Amino acid sequence: MTTSIHLSQQPEADELLSRSPLAALVGMLLDQQIPMEWAFTGPYTIARRLGADDLDAGQIAAYDPDAFAELLKEKPAVHRYPGSMAKRVQQLCRYVVDEYDGDARAIWQDAADGTELLARLKALPGFGDQKARIFLALLGKQYGVRPEGWREAAGAYGELGAYRSAADITGPESLAKVRAHKQEMKRAAKEAKQTP
Repeated sequence: MTTSIHLSQQPEADELLSRSPLAALVGMLLDQQIPMEWAFTGPYTIARRLGADDLDAGQIAAYDPDAFAELLKEKPAVHRYPGSMAKRVQQLCRYVVDEYDGDARAIWQDAADGTELLARLKALPGFGDQKARIFLALLGKQYGVRPEGWREAAGAYGELGAYRSAADITGPESLAKVRAHKQEMKRAAKEAKQTP
């Protein structure tokens, strides 16, 4: 799965995301209510605080919940809501251990098609429909995970040349385009609410 990822805009964190399926999955989980770069730096911060060079689903799942929450709360915090996100990360890791023998890559490795992969991603704790589609697009666009029908299953996030989500970030320029798109969507939603 080694590829060149630029989601956190920090070389060490991006290097981990480039080679670690679990780090990519955890980064996607953390990507809510905080800037994307902060979310995708989270896996690197967690690994460093655990004294490791990668995340281990079994280790995280078995970690004392209070101690794991403290690990995420250390300054700088891994997330704006480190306590609740610590629980979510542990739930996700527990699921990966129980369903995929601790190997995050197994989630997508033998998926027959995009529809099956989307269903697997939606079954993950903390992954709703939108997050699952964005992660599916990220897998296809940047990690080379392209089962038949993956673009269709990812919906608008799978479109070529789109700048909608983390799936489309390959550097500072594309990050700015994704940010602009998100701001435009917020503005349009706000206007729609105000229109009677």
